[in-house]
Amino acid sequence: MNKYQQFISLWEEGRTRFSKLLSDLTEEDLGKKLAPAPNSVGFLIRHIGDVELLFAKNVFNYEGVKVHAKTVIAQKDTGEWTNLAELLAYDQLAYESLKAAILAHDEEAWEECVITKEFGTKTKAESLGRIITHTAYHAGQLAMILKYGRLTTEQTL
Repeated sequence: MNKYQQFISLWEEGRTRFSKLLSDLTEEDLGKKLAPAPNSVGFLIRHIGDVELLFAKNVFNYEGVKVHAKTVIAQKDTGEWTNLAELLAYDQLAYESLKAAILAHDEEAWEECVITKEFGTKTKAESLGRIITHTAYHAGQLAMILKYGRLTTEQTL
């Protein structure tokens, strides 16, 4: 197994913390929050997709990726993430795009440096670690919200 195949395996395994949560979601779950935290389940799903697409495009320079990272731009939950089918399709697009971006790199490319304003200078291998931990971090938040969160009164009116 070469290096990028190992990276795909690591990324996919790390992402299971997130992907396993998606299979049992209902549309009602999307509005749940864990007070006083501001982010809903729907927001977090969209945010993970936004950031994975940003990594595919900007960190791994994968051509053809188009992303309008609404959650990153707004920097807060706007309450618009309520369509489960759309969110799941967006997540699938992000998954496929990032996987293709990882597979497009040869052995030497993983040592190339990437400079971003968000996390400075990192090799592409280190950047992959960054997206793995980003997704896992938010998957943990999602799991807690799904287990303990509720719809707020203004969401149920």
